[in-house]
Amino acid sequence: MALVTLKETLKGSVQGRYAVGSFNAANHGMVEAILAASEELGTPVILSIAEVHFRYLDLDKFVSYALHRIEEVSTPVALHLDHGLSMETIKRGLDLGFSSVMIDASQQPYEENVRITRSVVELAKPYGVSVEAELGFVGGGEGNLVEGSVANPSDFTDPELVADFVEKTGVDALAVAIGTVHGPYKGQPALDLELLREIRGRTTIPLVLHGGSGLSDQDFRNVVANGINKVNFYTHFSLAAAAKVAELIKGGKPLGYPDLTTAAEQEIKSIVAHQIGVFGTPRVI
Repeated sequence: MALVTLKETLKGSVQGRYAVGSFNAANHGMVEAILAASEELGTPVILSIAEVHFRYLDLDKFVSYALHRIEEVSTPVALHLDHGLSMETIKRGLDLGFSSVMIDASQQPYEENVRITRSVVELAKPYGVSVEAELGFVGGGEGNLVEGSVANPSDFTDPELVADFVEKTGVDALAVAIGTVHGPYKGQPALDLELLREIRGRTTIPLVLHGGSGLSDQDFRNVVANGINKVNFYTHFSLAAAAKVAELIKGGKPLGYPDLTTAAEQEIKSIVAHQIGVFGTPRVI
């Protein structure tokens, strides 16, 4: 099935009260695992590549490969540039063929976030590409799998700014801060579902949850039921795949490199498939 935009992928998700998973890939095995889970379940998926992971990749070749693989699968797939931190990164992503980009200017003052986001929306229009932005600040370290952190309520999304931000920028999806962090969570996350419900009441565009590490299946179901339509997911399956490899090595049985990578890929596929079910993503084929 052909590549689709984020806007197309999330169409109907607000009214249907479901979410679509946005799963980050930093190598070919991750791409294969994510697409395999999508095809097996017959559900759409968002394949994401984060700027923080560019260091692992020859980005031009990797995106070309990902686009080719997307054309071969039977389910709709959006190719999403996650957490683009500059206009240069966004422009590169647009030229490479991403169908969706996220500009993260969330640490900037509000008016600067609006200005930068609006500029990206204008830049993406001729490409027909969807744009996601962030209002409020989801803390932690994007791509950090070691040091845990906690959410700071002072960084949470201000619901009073939501409608103004969406109107002034024209974004297609909005990432919000309600109590999660990127990377491992230190302790137990405390989600502000009342805040999420208030935000949901201020806009009709899809809402995005970043930093789901430490959340239970029920936590994810709760945020989806209260207005989240896209869930970014990476840390859990990345750590689980590494743990599977370590388990096999500790077993003492002679194993080749393909045995380890295949096991890691299967672990990722299993987790992605499970999360798709938790998010309530409907079948399309």
